[in-house]
Amino acid sequence: MASSSSFANNSQYHTRWKYVVFISFIGEDTHKTFTGHLYEGLKNQGIFTFLDDNRIEDSIPEERLKAIEVSQFALVVFSKNFATSRWCLNELVKIMECSLKENGQTVIPIFYDVDPSHVRNQTGDFEKSFDEYELKYKDDVEGMQKVQRWRTSLTAAANLKGHDIHDGNESEEIQQIVDQISSKLCKSGYSLSSLQDVVGINAHLEKLKSRFQIEISDVRMIGIWGIGGVGKTTIARAIFDTLSYRFKAACFLADVKENGKKNQLHSL
Repeated sequence: MASSSSFANNSQYHTRWKYVVFISFIGEDTHKTFTGHLYEGLKNQGIFTFLDDNRIEDSIPEERLKAIEVSQFALVVFSKNFATSRWCLNELVKIMECSLKENGQTVIPIFYDVDPSHVRNQTGDFEKSFDEYELKYKDDVEGMQKVQRWRTSLTAAANLKGHDIHDGNESEEIQQIVDQISSKLCKSGYSLSSLQDVVGINAHLEKLKSRFQIEISDVRMIGIWGIGGVGKTTIARAIFDTLSYRFKAACFLADVKENGKKNQLHSL
């Protein structure tokens, strides 16, 4: 799968961050399930996320290393086969190194159907892999040093506050993760809209915000009028991205008139 990402360049935000979230995971375990749904949840909330499933064992390209460095949050999805991948382990070492820097990124571990203690102590599903690594590198000093860095990074990451996902409702867990990141971003004054750099859009957003009076508990209906192609949907999408985090539930329906005829509003 090609890399999926959204680009952020917000002058109000910390200049070192290009992405909000970097997701580290092993594709064979969760790409088509939990991680794929997590990426969609973040993207739908307007959170700029780097996700890439193009992996060559034990060789991390420069682009990916740079993406780790310029992501404010790193979500590390630990699953049963995580430790079988030297790529994932090397990636984790880089993530933990970045987290220790001044104003470093925030690492959030996600334990997907694995016991956090198994990650922390390299036992359970992780033990066999490390037994094999130590056997392979037993006569290689640099190799054993690498194995020790993997162990240290796993222990450090597993000691962080994260999300333990076993038999719960995955959609609810994903929403909690998305809400956690959204809340941190909005407190810092960061706009979640991927349309934030459209020329002239900020003036329109400020006018709309003043009319919403969102602090008042009441229903608001705002009409945006204009000829076709002037950007009405773009403005509506941007205001949705900017304000939707304040609500327990939110849904953006575009082209309802056209799509409603075709789909009988199934999207609603």
